[in-house]
Amino acid sequence: MRPGRRRALALGGVAAAAAVGGAFVGALVVQSGSGAARLLSASFLDLEGRTRRLREWRGQVLVCNFWATWCTPCREEVPLLVAAKQHYVAKGLEIIGIGIDHASKIRDFAANYSVNYPMLVAGSETIEIMRDLGNKAAALPYTVLLDRSGRLAGQRLGAFHKEELAQVLMGLLG
Repeated sequence: MRPGRRRALALGGVAAAAAVGGAFVGALVVQSGSGAARLLSASFLDLEGRTRRLREWRGQVLVCNFWATWCTPCREEVPLLVAAKQHYVAKGLEIIGIGIDHASKIRDFAANYSVNYPMLVAGSETIEIMRDLGNKAAALPYTVLLDRSGRLAGQRLGAFHKEELAQVLMGLLG
């Protein structure tokens, strides 16, 4: 093989490796910029007072629903989320309620509505996490969907409707 050809092939190999590496690093940068990494590593208290992080549920499709007991559309959406959890749990779905409210109010609400998914208590710092995830207005309800790898797979400002949620979940759960 001619030295010029050998050099061209070597440079081509280096360029290909750099492109693959750049694509990988770029994907990580985009992902970390999406707010998903911050959400997965954020600490929240559950209703028993234990510190929890969403990364505990990695490997499952996560529906992270930011809500409050005083928010009427939030209250109306909870029965839909309870039904979705029941219907899709065997396919690897977990719903996480992230309540921007007092723990006692969330606990009472969860009991009254027979909530079958984890409820976490969020502080005011959660507003910035929601903004990082695309909710610039910090309005509620706000739902973020993470795939089994913890990547941001979608978000919705406002309450889901049954058919819309079913369609989204079937796309993520397969």
